[in-house]
Amino acid sequence: MSDIFIRTSGQAGHITLNRPAALNALTYDMVRAIDLALQDWAQDPSVSLVVIDATGEKAFCAGGDIADLYSTGRAGDFTYGQDFWRDEYRLNAQIANYAKPIVTFLQGFTMGGGVGVGCHASHRIVCENSQIAMPECGIGLVPDVGGSMLLAHAPSRLGEYYGLTTARMSAGDAILTGFADHFAPSASWATLKAILFQSGDVDAAKTFFAAAPEAPIAEHMEQIASHFCGEGLGDICTNLRKDTSEFTAHALKQISRNSPLSMACAVEMIHRLRGATNLERALELEYRYTARAMEHGDFLEGIRAAIIDKDRAPKWKHALDKVPPVDVSFMLRPLGKDKLTFEQESTGMQIGFIGLGNMGGPMAANLAAAGHSVSSFDVAGTTANGVSPASSATEAAQGADVVITMLPNGAILRSVAEEVIPAMGAGAVMLDCSTVDVESARDVAALCDAAGVLPLDAPVSGGVGGASGGTLTFMVGGNENGFQKALPLFEIMGQKSVHCGASGNGQAAKICNNMILGATMIATCESFALADKLGLDRQKMFDVVSTSSGYSWSMNAYCPAPGVGPTSPADNDYQPGFAAELMLKDLRLSQEAAIAVKADTPMGAMAQALYAQFVEDEDGLGKDFSAMLPKFEKSERP
Repeated sequence: MSDIFIRTSGQAGHITLNRPAALNALTYDMVRAIDLALQDWAQDPSVSLVVIDATGEKAFCAGGDIADLYSTGRAGDFTYGQDFWRDEYRLNAQIANYAKPIVTFLQGFTMGGGVGVGCHASHRIVCENSQIAMPECGIGLVPDVGGSMLLAHAPSRLGEYYGLTTARMSAGDAILTGFADHFAPSASWATLKAILFQSGDVDAAKTFFAAAPEAPIAEHMEQIASHFCGEGLGDICTNLRKDTSEFTAHALKQISRNSPLSMACAVEMIHRLRGATNLERALELEYRYTARAMEHGDFLEGIRAAIIDKDRAPKWKHALDKVPPVDVSFMLRPLGKDKLTFEQESTGMQIGFIGLGNMGGPMAANLAAAGHSVSSFDVAGTTANGVSPASSATEAAQGADVVITMLPNGAILRSVAEEVIPAMGAGAVMLDCSTVDVESARDVAALCDAAGVLPLDAPVSGGVGGASGGTLTFMVGGNENGFQKALPLFEIMGQKSVHCGASGNGQAAKICNNMILGATMIATCESFALADKLGLDRQKMFDVVSTSSGYSWSMNAYCPAPGVGPTSPADNDYQPGFAAELMLKDLRLSQEAAIAVKADTPMGAMAQALYAQFVEDEDGLGKDFSAMLPKFEKSERP
C-alpha cells in the first residue's frame, strides 16, 4: 500500500497521507512526493486549488518519521537528518508561498511535521477531534517546520506557552492561536471536498463553516501573559514557581520534562521572530538548530528516551533553568556556507568592508563564508578568510551593493565616508558598524543622502566572541529601505537586529546600552567584593542573584567572579572579551552626548570616572572591563 496518494480530482490537485497505523507520520519519500506534485500543479492550468487530507480519524499527521533520523545519527551520520530537514523546510516554504489555494483538513493529531504540511496552507480546516501541537522540545528539537513563526505570531504569550509546554490545542485553541482558520464538523467533510473538487472554487467551502468552538486556553490568558513574558527560560521558570495555582503548577511540570537547551533556544527564536513576516527567515533560523541537533543538542537522547527505550527518563545536557546564553548562541549561530537557502534567493551581494580589526575581520569572514563577494581594505594590511583585499577604501567600495565600515572613531569615519561615498552607486547602502558619537553618524548620513546612498549606523554588541560566532546584536539607525536591504547581512553576522529609527539612533541606543552595562558591571563587582568581606560564598551569591531581582547580564552571562556562572573572561585571567579601554570610550561618548542635550546622568558620570581611573591610573589597560572585581577586592572604604 502506498504511503501517499497523489492525483487530480476534478479541478483540484489531491494529496492524501496514507499511513494511518503510523498516524500518517511523514517519511522523506513523502516529503519529496508532495514537493514534486506541488511544483507540477503550479504550472497546470487545469488545477485551480489543492486539497491535502489524510486517511483515518486519529491523525492528519503526527510528525516526521524519526526512526531513520535516529539510526543514522547514532551511527555518526548527521547528513541524512540535515538533508531531510533541509528538504522538508523547503516544502514548508513552498506551501506557504503557493500561488493557488491549498485547503488542508486537520483531523485528530496534527503535530510537528504535520504542522509544516497542514498549518501554512491558505485555508486550514479543523473539526471536533482536532488536536494541534508542537512537541519538539520534548525530544530535544525546537519548534520547527515554520512553527516557530506561528508561535511568534500567536496572541500575547501563547507562543511561549505552547512552545515550551508542548501542550495540545483544541480546535478552538488552534483558531485562537493562529494555527487554523475554520471549523467544520467532520460529518460534512466528504461533501465539502466533493464541492471543492467539482467547482475548483475555495469560496464554495464557506457555507460549511460553523462558529469556532470555545478556546479553553482563553481563560488562562492573563496567567500566561504574566508568567511567560520573561526574557529567557530561567525568567519564565522563576515566574511560574511564584504562582501556586493548579494551571501554573501543571505548566511547570510539563516544562520540567523537556530539553532545557531546546526550550531556551525556542524562547530566543520566538522573540527574534515576533513581527517577522517572511517564513523563510524562520525556517533558516530553525535549521541552524536542527542541523546541529544530533551532534551538539539533545535530539538523540530525547528520541532514545521517548521512542527507543521508552524509559521517559532523558538525561539532558543542562539543568532546567541553567542553560548558559553562550550555548543558546552556539546552537543558533549562522551556518555559513551550509545555511538553508531557497530557490528564490539571490546568489549574493557585492560587499566592500573597510576596517578588519578584531571585530571587522571575523564579521567579513562570516559574510564571505555565507556566499557573498567581499572586498576589503584595512590600513594595517589585515586580511580575513575568503575576503579579497583591495588597495584602497575607494577600490573596496566601487560597485558594492553594501559598504561596511568598522572604524575607531568619528573623525576617521567622516574621512573614510568622504572618500568612498563618491565611488558608490545610487541605492547602495553605507553600513557603519563602528561605535562613534551621534553627531558623526548624522553627518555621514547627510553626505549619503546627498549622493543617493542609503545610510545606516549600526553599532554592535557582543564583543569579539559575538563577531566570530555570528551572534552580534545590531542597533540600527537609518531609513527602512536601507534596513531591509541590509537585513540578510545582519542575520549572517548576528543573532538580532533592531531598527531604532532615524539616522544616529543606532549610536544613541549603543551608548545608552553601554552606559547601563558599565554601571551594572561596577555594581556587580562591588557586590562580590562586599560578599567576600561578609563571608558569603560567591557561588551561593550567584545562585541567589541570578534568579532574583538583582539579575543582570553582567551577573548572569558575564560574571566577573572566576569559577562562578558561565565561562567568562574572568576564567581566563581577565583577557579581554570587551576591553576596559573600550568601555571607557563608550562611557565618554555617553557623557559627551548627555552634556550636548543637557541630560542628567550622575551614575553614567561616576562609571566613566571609575573606568578612567582603572584604565589610566591603575592596571586596567588591556584587561577585560569585568576586571574591576580585583580592584574592589583590594580597596577599602576610607
